[in-house]
Amino acid sequence: MRYILPFLILGAMPAMLMAQPDAAEILRKIDKQMVTESAEATATMVITNRRGRETRITSRSWSKGETTSLVEYLSPAREKGVKMLRLDDVLWMYTPQADRVIQISGHMLRQSVSGSDLSYEDMVNNGKLLDVYDAAVVGEEVFMDRLCYVLRLRAKENVDDIAYAQRKIWVDKSRYLPLKEERYAKNGTTLLKIFEIREVMKIGDRWYPKEMYFKDVLANGQGTRYLVDDIKFNVDIPEYLFTKAALRE
Repeated sequence: MRYILPFLILGAMPAMLMAQPDAAEILRKIDKQMVTESAEATATMVITNRRGRETRITSRSWSKGETTSLVEYLSPAREKGVKMLRLDDVLWMYTPQADRVIQISGHMLRQSVSGSDLSYEDMVNNGKLLDVYDAAVVGEEVFMDRLCYVLRLRAKENVDDIAYAQRKIWVDKSRYLPLKEERYAKNGTTLLKIFEIREVMKIGDRWYPKEMYFKDVLANGQGTRYLVDDIKFNVDIPEYLFTKAALRE
């Protein structure tokens, strides 16, 4: 038995290695969970400043494909009616107080939304990681009591056009959700933002975040929680909703 067992273990190792997904396959599985063909959701954004004071903003959103989405603020009263419409790489923002539609593009997309730790790009992004990044598995760690793959991501090209040129992510091995991310600048050493999924929910066969946390490390606040109150996938959304004319309605 002393001689047979090592051979049995060695014989099983190729099958074990084959069962381990590569980095591209892990990204593909993340995209399957996180990216939606169409969705309608309500959410609450809780912004905590450096003194611990909270501001809550509730919103309703619609998305279709990877580059079309609309967010409408429902409360508080001073924010109610603000809308953000993304069409491809351009974001249009409507403020009812000024009754004005402005275009936000380029580096302006990386500015804070309503004093939160989310940028405009964070708020409306629905793109696939696999389309933007090359990845490598660099280890395994436990995070929030879940065994995770640890991956390093590097942007494939057009680094200047990408908010986070490099990322380090901790991916739940069974649910394929990125439970933690460190998002870096082009040099790969300047940490820009921390992202965590703190609570998840299962809708049909899809695992999806219920509570997310964002921390802009260059800002003074204590971070922003983003709570998904309700979400429906594969819904029919009128095309007219995704037009500039609809922003004033």
